[in-house]
Parts: sequence; C-alpha cells; structure tokens
Amino acid sequence: MTKTLLSIGHGYSARALARLLIPLGWTVIGTTRSEDKARTLAAEGVEPMIWPGNPLPIDRATHVLTSVSPDDAGDPVLIEAGETLAKAQHLEWVGYLSTIGVYGGRDGGWVDETSELLAETDRGQARIRAEADWLALGLPVHIFRLAGIYGPDRGPFEKVKRGTARRIIKPGQYFSRIHVDDIAAVVHASIERPNPGAVYNVCDDEPAPPEDVIAHAAELLELPIPPAIPFEEAEMSAMARSFYGESKRVHNDRIKDELGVQLRYPDYRSGLAAVLEAEDDR
Repeated sequence: MTKTLLSIGHGYSARALARLLIPLGWTVIGTTRSEDKARTLAAEGVEPMIWPGNPLPIDRATHVLTSVSPDDAGDPVLIEAGETLAKAQHLEWVGYLSTIGVYGGRDGGWVDETSELLAETDRGQARIRAEADWLALGLPVHIFRLAGIYGPDRGPFEKVKRGTARRIIKPGQYFSRIHVDDIAAVVHASIERPNPGAVYNVCDDEPAPPEDVIAHAAELLELPIPPAIPFEEAEMSAMARSFYGESKRVHNDRIKDELGVQLRYPDYRSGLAAVLEAEDDR
C-alpha cells in the first residue's frame, strides 16, 4: 500500500523529510498559505494544497506531520480539524514538531525528555498546551522537541559575510542545535519504528555558547571573527532576548537508543562545514 504523508505547514524541516520519503515511493501532500510556495513544492515532487482555505485531506493520509505553531487561540490545526483527526483511527503515525523551549531556562544545566516542563514565556506555555492536546487525541502521536534549526540557507554565513554577525557574550550561556537533515532522519526513523506517545529531543551532541558558533563560521569563511559584545550592551528584539534567558543543555540519548539514529552532524563544526559546502555548490 502506498504511504501518504499529510504535512501540515510544510516548511523547512518537513521539506527535508519529503526529500527522504518521495524517492522511497511516498506521496507527500504539503500545505502552504502561498501560491508561489505551492509552485515550489510541486517542483520538489510534493502535492501542494493551500491551507487554511481548504479542508485537510486527512482521509487520504496514512501519516500526518504538523509543523504549525500554536497562537494565542491555541493550535490552529486542532481548532479547525481536531474532531476529524480524533476520528481518524486509520492513521498509522502522527508527528508534532515542538521545541525544546518547553523546558524553559536551566542556567546551563541539562534536561532530558523526563524533565519538568518549566517554560515561562507565553510562546513556551502555548507549546506545552499544544503537545498535551495532540497527545490527548487518542492517535499514535509522537512529539519531537527541536533544538535551534540550521542548514543550507539557514545559517550564520550570510551575516558573517555582510559583517552584521554579532558575538553576544553572556557567561554560562548554552544553546542546543540540530541540522535540518538530522531532523528528517529522526522523524523518518520514528515513522519506521512507531512508539505512540513517545517524546524525543532532537538536538546534536554538543550544546555550545552562541559566540563559538559565530566565530567558527567566520574561521570557515576565512574572515575576521566578529567582535564580542556583552549581553547587557547588545541591542536585540524582545524575542531574541528571551532566547538568551533560556540557557540549557539538552540530552539526545533517546533518539539513539530507541530509534537507532546516528547523527550525520553531531556538532556544529561538522554541520557548518556541510552547510558551507552545500551553499558553495549552488
């Protein structure tokens, strides 16, 4: 039987997954808000559909992945299609892309999937509620808590080249990251080994201070390392400042032990080298 993935909010991470599934014979239906994006998805072999604006074809899907963020009203997918989803007992697998932001800040300490969810921001609290609402559907739901995503066209190189990259220094600050291709590999492994109700941290092996990543990107480009700016003196948006309020390091043992995943890019150095090579090849 042909497998069909309904990918709701078919964005950067889901497109990487589609690049794995389509050569394996999968049908991928990807939703987007934009006619221009729909044409791009069609060129990638994805069956595009505009949503919101059309009913989600849940009856056609064997698998569902949602990348849609909650808003002030809740999870947009569940608001529109929650009742239909709850009745869709034919679904073999459902995935929800969440964020490690649900853990809140830990002053650089470690968290794993069993850690208490201590998000203090409205954004993090909304994610906690959305995870619970998806798990409550009675479907084979899997939660993926993603670290900071990077990959081709989503990395620090352009800012370094333009001279706009900043090395903001906040002692004890750690972020976890994940290359988009490793996200796709983890989600694919879960599809192959369903474990309804499972929660997975999706991050690499080496949480690191953000200034180290910027410095390494400059070194790869053979450009001057951007000057250091103390956090207290840095001008940034409220959202960017909130990220610096949530220092933590994230364990990823479960994706290895349960799913058998071997990360292609286990640290930012290998990942940034691959991104630079991919961008140079284009």
